[in-house]
Amino acid sequence: MAVVIPHSVLAAGWIPFVVIIVLAFLFSWFYIRYYQSRHDSEVSSTLTAIAALAITLLTSALVPVDIFLVSYMKTPDGHFKSWAADNLTRQSIEDAVLYGYYTLYCAVMLFAFLLIPFMYFFYEEKDEDSSCGSRCCAALKFTVGFIIVAAILLLIGALAPLSAPPAKNSTDWERLHFLFNELGSNHGEDAISFAISSLTLVGMLALITYTAYGMTALPFTWIKGVRAAKRERLEVCEDREELEERKNRIHVKYQDGRRMTSRDRRDMDNLEEKLRLLRRRERHLLSAERSWLNKCFIVCRPFQMVFGVVFILLALIIFVSLLLTCIDRILHGLGYKMGYALPKAQLPNPIDIVMVNTQKVFPLDYILISAIIMYWVFCSMAGIKQMGIWFFWIRMYKIRVQRTRPQALLFMCMILMLIVLTNNIMLYTLSPQYVTFGSQHYWKNETNLATNKTHVELVPCNLHAAQGECTMTRMSTLTTRFFYKVWFFGACYYWGTWAFLAVFLLGFIVSIVKGRRSAIEDEVE
Repeated sequence: MAVVIPHSVLAAGWIPFVVIIVLAFLFSWFYIRYYQSRHDSEVSSTLTAIAALAITLLTSALVPVDIFLVSYMKTPDGHFKSWAADNLTRQSIEDAVLYGYYTLYCAVMLFAFLLIPFMYFFYEEKDEDSSCGSRCCAALKFTVGFIIVAAILLLIGALAPLSAPPAKNSTDWERLHFLFNELGSNHGEDAISFAISSLTLVGMLALITYTAYGMTALPFTWIKGVRAAKRERLEVCEDREELEERKNRIHVKYQDGRRMTSRDRRDMDNLEEKLRLLRRRERHLLSAERSWLNKCFIVCRPFQMVFGVVFILLALIIFVSLLLTCIDRILHGLGYKMGYALPKAQLPNPIDIVMVNTQKVFPLDYILISAIIMYWVFCSMAGIKQMGIWFFWIRMYKIRVQRTRPQALLFMCMILMLIVLTNNIMLYTLSPQYVTFGSQHYWKNETNLATNKTHVELVPCNLHAAQGECTMTRMSTLTTRFFYKVWFFGACYYWGTWAFLAVFLLGFIVSIVKGRRSAIEDEVE
């Protein structure tokens, strides 16, 4: 019998996603063009960066659709709606979402292991004497290494002996039967999951470094604002006059024609270099002081402070929610061999509570979860912009408005890809109940130990629910199931979250102590 899914369900779930697809590409285009160098750019690198960032954003945009569809299958009183009563209908919807995840993840792997490395080396080979063919050959030669790494990860995921499902008569099986009944096992899925998990493991390091710091740096930057261009220019003028006076004193010493000593020559060269920088800063500050954009910023300053306060409050709520979930998982989870899966939340989680309740008013929860995802993206971008791109202790690139080189843009997009992929894992930690089951409830038989009587109670869905009572989102099923099969990843993500919280606290202190930024921070080195 053909599966019939109401058009209203498909429209409510997928039309917002189509809108987000358009917005993701528009946002990626604007963001890349905003930072792209006006004098040093290439169309191929720009298009690759835009497409890579947009597709990665869509992997997170699919999560709200996933949550909405499983929640919309049930009524508030815990019964499946008429159109979702048939298991085949539910399976059809879940498969569509699952194929969406696989398609986007394969596209991410294509960009991470082929297109971005190729475009990076293609630009590196740019020379007046080099042809397009020679540049392609040279870039492909270096890209082969990334392709080999991808092939090794896929082979390990497909062929390595992973943990088998627990015995059906064990307590572990009772808790995790969702993971092995709702989603069949195959080597192709394991290969993709292993490769993506390896990427997100690197992304966790970027999340700890850039996002944790950006969550405090961005709002405090908005709250503190930048230094007044006029006051800063007057300070630069004073410094310039002082250096010119020192330079004149050295000149006076040698008015009689004597040869300048090597020490004074070095001092003179240093003073000349500092004076060139100060004169350049003075010109930029004078331009900023007269700029109409600077006057607009002064008018919008109160709104900037309000947004800064809102962002820092949101950051603190996210910190508390992550902290409570981490404590809950270590106390009531299934242990490291099952990826610290949490069968049922025991501690109150503010974001989880808000998301589950707002899910009843569509599309309020969709808007909130999308806002949290974009908030993390903005914080990650702010962290990358303020810290730059580093290789251990060596700063490789700076990210500056309309001054960022194509190699830096590709590097930045690669980091953002890894961070956004890791955000999907962090969403599972941030709001486990909502991300796993949405607002679903089911009827559970409860026994009163005092009277030994059994009664039926409506409770939120959890991993203890009987088979067929609740439907897990595909994201949580993929994540939890793979963390059981390769416990190393689940353990790393769990303890990585603790590292994220520690860096957040450190960044909070640094952001408070740090002074206001210069009005021309992006203009002068």
